[in-house]
Amino acid sequence: MAGGGFNLDQTVTRAALSESAAEATGLSRYDIAQIADRMFELIGEALKTGETVKLTGFGTLEVRSRAERVGRNPRTGDEHRIAPRQTVVFIPSARMRDALDHLASEKA
Repeated sequence: MAGGGFNLDQTVTRAALSESAAEATGLSRYDIAQIADRMFELIGEALKTGETVKLTGFGTLEVRSRAERVGRNPRTGDEHRIAPRQTVVFIPSARMRDALDHLASEKA
């Protein structure tokens, strides 16, 4: 198991995060879920207005513009236009990159 009690080969859900945080803090899962929900709302609101969200020690979420481009249906080969759009990208912090690099070196 990885730090925090999560298996490396599974998807960590919001419920699993809430349960782990509740165990670590002694707060109820309900209280933790309420806090997490509000945090996600605030992050979403900031991103919707084009702001960058920096989570120190974890990473940065920022909105980027994607230009119009031509896509191809892999089944038929037909080309189609993909409209320009905004997308959110995650840039891991140096600490997170180092931790991931360390994990990768342990597996090798």
